[in-house]
Amino acid sequence: MDIGILGTGSVAQALAGGCARAGHTVTLGSRHPESRADLPLTVAGLAETARGADVIVNATPGASSEELLAQVGADAIGDKLLIDVANAATASFDLLYPDSSLGERLQQQFPDAKVVKTMNTCAGKVFVDPGALDPSSIFVSGDDARAKSRVVALLRDLGWPEDAIVDLGGIATAKGPEHYFIMWACLTDALATTELNLRVVR
Repeated sequence: MDIGILGTGSVAQALAGGCARAGHTVTLGSRHPESRADLPLTVAGLAETARGADVIVNATPGASSEELLAQVGADAIGDKLLIDVANAATASFDLLYPDSSLGERLQQQFPDAKVVKTMNTCAGKVFVDPGALDPSSIFVSGDDARAKSRVVALLRDLGWPEDAIVDLGGIATAKGPEHYFIMWACLTDALATTELNLRVVR
């Protein structure tokens, strides 16, 4: 895949490294690409990154994702697969969209895009190296079956086994994993580590 990751923070960098190791071509998108020459991967402007990619990943800060992607524009995003890995919360871990989710709002904002929510329930270093922990689970939400199958293929490339990937259903279900972010923050504080994840047991 030719993957354009919007954002250059720790989550974006972790995902970029994992995707590159899996053999994918990766470009990071920044508002100020000239200031990120220190990064070992290609960095371009946000809109340029989106236009040049087959798959777009939203790894911008969740509280400003809608505004930043509006600047990228619907023409650049088009009908591509848009993977949303961000959590829309305040610095004090209050949800910005308590009755919805960022994933749903991005699908409404870009109705032609195929939005899939995933990789937002654990830290970046966990979702690109799931084997570092005991078996755990990862989730996908989205309305387009083919888009979700492409995301599942990417998750497999990152090391997630088939039985660890849980398809929750349409993009409306993104509310569940996004709201879990509050619990994740509580756990990381209580256990003093971000190297943790949850597992679905049945």
